[in-house]
Amino acid sequence: MRVALRPRSGCLLLCLGLSVFSLLLQSLWMPLEMTSDESAGRSAEGQGVDFRGLALRLEALSSQVQKLSREREADRPADHLTVLLQSFSQERQNLVQLLERELRRVSQRLDQLSRHHHHHHRPHAPSTYRPHTHAGPAEECDVPADAAYPACAEKVQFLQTRWHSDPCYAFYGVDGTACSILTYLSQVEGFCPPHPRRNHSALPWHETPQPHREKAEIRTSLSHLYESIRNTSGPAMRFIRSRVERMSERWIQAGLKMRQSNRTAPLTQMRVLLYPGALAGSVGQHFEGMVEEGGPLGELVQWADLSACLTILGHDLTFSTSQRQLHRLTGAAPGRGSCPIQRPLTFDLIYTDYHGLNHLQGAMGLAFQYYKCRFRILDSFGTEPAFNLGSYAHSRGFQTLWGSWGLQPLQYMTMFPHTPDNSFLGFASEEAAREGESGPDSHRKHRMAVVYGKQHYMWQGKSEYVAAIGEELETHATVYQPPGRASTLPGFVTNHGLLTQHRFLQLLRRAKVFVGLGFPYEGPAPIEAIALGCVLLQPRFDPPHSSENNDFYKGKPTTRQISSQHPYAEEFIGKPHVWTVEMSNRTEVREALRAILSTEVKPFTPFELTCEGMLERLHAYITHQNFCSPSAPAWPPESALRLRLGPLGQSCASACRRSSLVCEPALFRRLDGADAFTRLGLGCSGAVREASHLSPAYSPWGRRCSLQLDPLLFSCAGAAPSLRRLCPCRAHLPGQVALCPGCL
Repeated sequence: MRVALRPRSGCLLLCLGLSVFSLLLQSLWMPLEMTSDESAGRSAEGQGVDFRGLALRLEALSSQVQKLSREREADRPADHLTVLLQSFSQERQNLVQLLERELRRVSQRLDQLSRHHHHHHRPHAPSTYRPHTHAGPAEECDVPADAAYPACAEKVQFLQTRWHSDPCYAFYGVDGTACSILTYLSQVEGFCPPHPRRNHSALPWHETPQPHREKAEIRTSLSHLYESIRNTSGPAMRFIRSRVERMSERWIQAGLKMRQSNRTAPLTQMRVLLYPGALAGSVGQHFEGMVEEGGPLGELVQWADLSACLTILGHDLTFSTSQRQLHRLTGAAPGRGSCPIQRPLTFDLIYTDYHGLNHLQGAMGLAFQYYKCRFRILDSFGTEPAFNLGSYAHSRGFQTLWGSWGLQPLQYMTMFPHTPDNSFLGFASEEAAREGESGPDSHRKHRMAVVYGKQHYMWQGKSEYVAAIGEELETHATVYQPPGRASTLPGFVTNHGLLTQHRFLQLLRRAKVFVGLGFPYEGPAPIEAIALGCVLLQPRFDPPHSSENNDFYKGKPTTRQISSQHPYAEEFIGKPHVWTVEMSNRTEVREALRAILSTEVKPFTPFELTCEGMLERLHAYITHQNFCSPSAPAWPPESALRLRLGPLGQSCASACRRSSLVCEPALFRRLDGADAFTRLGLGCSGAVREASHLSPAYSPWGRRCSLQLDPLLFSCAGAAPSLRRLCPCRAHLPGQVALCPGCL
């Protein structure tokens, strides 16, 4: 069909043609980027060409042409425009069909382009795997029957129908033929036996012997860390950098003191990746927004202090908040994460969080399970063993969104030592006295209180409690105030809005009392307030808060019951630094405040929450915690074991605490035999092994003794009304609950 076109009509069609041509070029040549809304650990590199999406974009172009025609060609006769657009519609349909045929023809080239893109953007690393050429067309490949490879036939059948589902298979040379699939399953995944006529080496992503590396010496500078985080941006990373800079001198002094004490031998330098998954991808964008509006900063405090600690200890640190960079650093194959990484993992340790675990699994594929012993998970509120093992959690009603990774429970690292099944990582609080502030007036306090709660909802329902405080003390707040919204705080409260950490600490230095409203739970701020000479006034919870009655803990992988806003402060510090009151009892609140005002309280910091204490603890973990060894853990030493039989219905964590000891999960293996019951004078009518977070245990009814079948279920937290738990308790160093005498 020929249609006479005016110049402006020709321009429209010319623009349309250029747009269609640019779409084709984008599909074929644009670098494949990771979008912010992709699912955890999934790369856009494997998405391929979306023909329906292309057609929809052409529909959109058609709509734009119609709009422009109405707006700019109003003087054109209506019938002329109708003929033009009808012609365009037919031509567009023909063009879509043509594009689909052409794109199908060139789609086989996309994997080569992905490989080309990947090779030009990968970081420095050992040699990357190169796909082997599969057998020629003349060679027949039958699925071998080998008892040593029982899953081979099933895997071949799966890939014959699903190899198109992820471009990573084509990257590794799979083209749908039996020979290419068998080559891949033999040389990359290891599910099939090696071909008898080919040289067979270790899988490309398996660990290879590492050459001897230099020792990790205590550093006297944090320049290595600054170099690692210099290219990161956003409010969260600004907070981390600011905290590291503010505390740098304390870290350096603590490192020098540690070196002079000769308590710790130098380690081999570890290559360490820090990857806070909560700051990456679409989750990271949401978290960044919360930081600027008074959201939680406790996790950022921990990441800042962990990075400083590892740097001072002399390890080789990489800090990343990018999913794309994570794929490069781990050697991920192009695609959606169905295939293993291309080379051995170059990091000895990876510190991440629950979001980061998802990203790592998406990047590493099959290699995730192989290397998961190297992961350490920052998990503020803890993960108990009953929630950690997926099949067990599902069958026993412990399944949540946050558990089921099947790690060693000690690989989870908590903010406070509230869950002995996990490792207590902690943080370093602000020190009490600064240089030049050690004189007689350095701890003088004003008659003022600072309320802990940066968002308005935390104050709801607390008016009587806050009023009682306002009667005794000048009351200050640091609540985020959205622009244009009226404040709902009481008129007697002076609100400073969100403050930088430096200005917030200045405010605490003048305050006598730091007031908890009941939420947030267990943050670092109360500890830093106590370290600056404040007294913490916090509410008591009766009944205790838990996943049974509290929305915040609902879904968390823990059965803990929280008796106050900050149980660590209540239990490990206590009076005169911490007062726990019934918030609704105005008389009790008023009496507590008067007692606080009449008492001089000096700054206090538990040793385990100082820079030196954290350095000592982390050094011990890196030295002794080896979750990649198949043998039973040898740390803490067996000499630390103090065997206890708990009362009916009580957990080992509680039973050990009754004896002023700590439950040590690594020592469960030392008492998981019938002789342990004999040592306690118990006679067993029968001893059975079962997979249970309650074993080992003794039932007085029938004198039944149970031993553990699955070591991942050893639990300090497990308790049942009809059982007495066998508990591995130990003593701890003064001010350092994570370490026992003789553990260093």
